[in-house]
This record gives sequence, C-alpha cells and structure tokens, in this order.
Amino acid sequence: MTISSDVLDTIFDRFLNRARIFRNRDVLRHDYIPSHLPHRENEIRHVGEIVAPALQGCRCSNLFIYGKPGTGKTAVTKYVLSRVEEKAKELGIPLALSYVNCRLAGTEYRVFFHLCSSVGVNVPFTGLALGEVFDRFKNGVDLRKTLLIAVLDEIDALIKTKGDTLLYELTRINESLSRSKVSIIGISNDLRFKEWLDPRVLSSLSEEELVFRPYNAAELKDILAERAKIAFYDGVLSEGALSLCAALAAAEHGDARRALDLLRVAGELAEREGAKRIVEDHIRLAEKRIEHNRIFEAVKNLPLHSKLVLCSVYLLAKANVNDAITGDIYAVYCELCAETGVAPLTQRRVSTLISELDAIGLLNSRIVSLGRYGRTKKIRLAIGRSIIREVFQNDERLGSLINYAPKCLGKAKNRGN
Repeated sequence: MTISSDVLDTIFDRFLNRARIFRNRDVLRHDYIPSHLPHRENEIRHVGEIVAPALQGCRCSNLFIYGKPGTGKTAVTKYVLSRVEEKAKELGIPLALSYVNCRLAGTEYRVFFHLCSSVGVNVPFTGLALGEVFDRFKNGVDLRKTLLIAVLDEIDALIKTKGDTLLYELTRINESLSRSKVSIIGISNDLRFKEWLDPRVLSSLSEEELVFRPYNAAELKDILAERAKIAFYDGVLSEGALSLCAALAAAEHGDARRALDLLRVAGELAEREGAKRIVEDHIRLAEKRIEHNRIFEAVKNLPLHSKLVLCSVYLLAKANVNDAITGDIYAVYCELCAETGVAPLTQRRVSTLISELDAIGLLNSRIVSLGRYGRTKKIRLAIGRSIIREVFQNDERLGSLINYAPKCLGKAKNRGN
C-alpha cells in the first residue's frame, strides 16, 4: 500500500504546527559531549593528571579505563582530551589525538586504518598485510615529530575476537620511534579484560587504571536535569517523568545512556501525540519500546547456532517444558540442525552457547539441587516468546522452525519439567 503525498503533507503540517517539545534533541544523543559532566569530577581530575605531561611534549602513561556501559568513560575521555588539545595549541606543543571505537572498526586492520588517518598516512581500506599497515603507521607517526594519544574504545570487543596482537604492537611501538611518542588510552566495558591478554602484553603495558562506578538514581536525575534544560522548552518535562526516568536507568546498572535514550524517546512519543508535556506514562511507553527494540536486535543478530539453541528452548517452553536441562535442549537442537541441513555442534559447545545466551539476558539458568543425585542446571527463556516468533518469522532460512514439533519432547515432559 502506498501513502499519498497528501497524507504526508498532513503529517508534516501537523508536526510543524503542534506545541513544541524539543529545543535541541541532539543533546540527548550518546555522542553529545556537554561542557559540564556532573558527578565525574574526580575521574576528570585523574585523567587530566595522567595526560598533563603531554603539555610538555612528554609521553604520558598508558591508561586503561573500566566500567559498565553508560558510566561516562568515553565522555570523560573525550572531554579531557579536547581540553588538552586546546591547551597544546596555545603552547605550540605538537600533539595528535586519535579516537577509534574498536567494536565498530571490527578488525585490527581497520583500527590501524583509522590510526593512520589521524597522522595523515593514506592506506587502502583493505588489501595490505597487517604488518605493512603497522609499518606505515609507525613511520608516519615518526615523521610528524609529535606525541600521539590513541584512544581505543571498547578494546575488549576486539581483543576477545581477534586476539591481542594490535595491543602488543602498540605497547612496544615507542622502542622503534626516534622523533615521536605514542600513548594509549584503552576503554573497556569488561572489568576482567586483562585476563584475555598475553603476559608479554601485560608486561609492556605499564598502565594506570581507573574504574568508573555506575551512577545512582540521584546522580542520573542531576545529569538528566542538566540535559533537559537544553533539550526541551521550559515547562515541558514534568518532575515525575524526570524522577521515573532516573529511577528506571539506575535500576539497570546506573546507565546514563539508557536514561538519555528513555528521555529522548519519551519526548518523541509526546511530540507525536501532540502532548504539551512529557509525563510518567510517556517514560513507561518509551521503556517498553526501547526494551523491545533492544531484545529484537539482540536476537536478530545472533549467530546461526545460537539462534538454533534459543529456538530449541522456545519450542520446549511452547510444549510447557519451562525448566529444561541441557540434554533436553541439545536433543531438540540436533533435530533443528537436521531439519535445516546444518551440522550440529557438540553438546559441550552448545552448553557454552547456553551460558553466553544467559550472560546477555536471553536465557535464564539456575542450578537446582537434586539431593543425593547431585545438582543440575535448569534453563528457561528470559524474554517473551512473541519476540522470538517475530524474529524467526522474518528469517527466510529459519522461519519454519517456529512451528516445528520436535519428536524428542516426550522424555522432557515425562521428567516432570
């Protein structure tokens, strides 16, 4: 069905003529860096003290920053480095900055591609050997006679999938530079990040560490109140909506990004319905929408075998086996593999996939004592079955599995699950 231009004109005119909610909605985006970062004064001071030697042309210590998503790690780092860059220009100190999000870059090659760009070295986006790209980067840095501070955000995502070669090369790069220096700021969402590193990398890091704690509800409310003054027109945001937004985000690990998303989406919902104020109901609606979208995207982007495991738990739940054991899931999984022509993984590997799905909140696992028979793990869905149906129905390859009737369900039902 096509929408006529008259209908769109009506939508656009209604939007332009209704009461204004947003003064500047970009203030509520993740990439906006405010001039003031509430409740991160100590962290700003700490990072500032570490990078201050750069203002004398000296190499500063490597720094690794840890903390859950939405705790201000990236915002504080970018804020401090922007101020250092301004001061270095005033003093005439040669300083170069490079920021790379390693999760978005995805590979070591692309990280080096971005690092090369920051020092004016042209390399093709693909096609060279990794060693060649690193050599060009190293030579390019040295030619600039500068101090480079390289920020590697979400470095844990790259290390876990590609190994620590990139970090090893960067931590040793100063040994082969004669006219320039390189310092590293790594940002990680995983507090156990260093467990993934080779001892040789750990020994050459010589880093300082800083851990960002989650925000509490009162701190999130302060953050939101400051952003709201710029984002919304006066009187648009109710006090109740502001408090609820902060409380919901504080309950989910003190995530400021989630709080900002909630507030922005609530504002957009209020705007669409022509409301003059953002109230608590708008926040609750925004929470449902964001949660649904987040889970939908998480399920949609799962690897094939993880999808098959999740579908196996779904089919067991559909058959009223709500607390399955690994053996039940593996039996259904093997049937689904046969149905789709996929070679099944071992039960041990499937057990690992179950643990990974549990870690990201799609499954819920608990250990149950069986007395003298030992203990067993019971697994159930942690998300609504409707979301799984929605994802699979739009999947050409796996869509038919939602209605599949596993032949092995009898044993699971007889077990009393």
